[in-house]
Amino acid sequence: MNTVADNIVSLRPEPVAGQAIGEILVATGRLSLRDAQRVAAQQRRQGQKFGETAIGLKLLTREDLDLALSRQFEYSYLSVRDTSRSAELIAAYQPFSQAAESLRALRSQLMLRWLQSDPTHKAIAVVSAGSGDGRSFIAANLAIVFSQLGQQTLLIDADLRDPRQQELFMPGKSAGLSAVLAGRSGLEAAVAVSGLANLRLMPAGASPPNPQELLGRPAFSALLQDAAAEFDVIVIDTPAGCDYADAEIVARVARAATLVTRKNQSLLSEAASLARRLQDSGVTLVGAVLNDA
Repeated sequence: MNTVADNIVSLRPEPVAGQAIGEILVATGRLSLRDAQRVAAQQRRQGQKFGETAIGLKLLTREDLDLALSRQFEYSYLSVRDTSRSAELIAAYQPFSQAAESLRALRSQLMLRWLQSDPTHKAIAVVSAGSGDGRSFIAANLAIVFSQLGQQTLLIDADLRDPRQQELFMPGKSAGLSAVLAGRSGLEAAVAVSGLANLRLMPAGASPPNPQELLGRPAFSALLQDAAAEFDVIVIDTPAGCDYADAEIVARVARAATLVTRKNQSLLSEAASLARRLQDSGVTLVGAVLNDA
């Protein structure tokens, strides 16, 4: 039986999916080469799994092992030691929590009801009637769980009035959606999110004086067409539907929307009114979320 000690020369500077757990732990700096050899020797004597042996020797934590397993099986998430992003990205920071499981259930419903029903169905707008309902929270985490499924995912922040996605992900400066709609940039404005494979973010960019007019231009439809050729899933954040018509414009171009409400905050009458307007515009409502956060 091959062990880390037997194959230690094959260690590479960056972890690669399919590597042995010990190799990944050493490559990521979670375990020293000497300790890896010690664990391998103990593993042979006791016949246990490498990770469990290392935990028993107090050389690793459960978090270290979970991270290595995520790399081995190409399941990206962020370590709690990484404080560069917002804690609201629960699908990335707490992938085994009940909240993350609920997001995966929503992902399954969206795939069954929309994304898998037609190969041209790629985009979903995340909408809500009022501000503070948690649209950006749901959009961000929904994009993460799609990317964790191995889907090439693009998250677009189409809230040109009060954008939040760059604040949540902190990806650095980018031209953003407003520059794309103004004709100054293209799909290259979507930036990779480090640590989360398969996910790219197009932030809102500079706040324009005419967001509704920009979103109504043919450039937005052209952007989604170009993105559909490159990505499997496109998740779009929007502003409050009862405050601005932007959300309806975005959802009409996307052709599908998920409606977010918030417990003890959202007004049912406003949510129902938004749902009717979307359906009257030909938008398919493919899910509703009651946000408890």
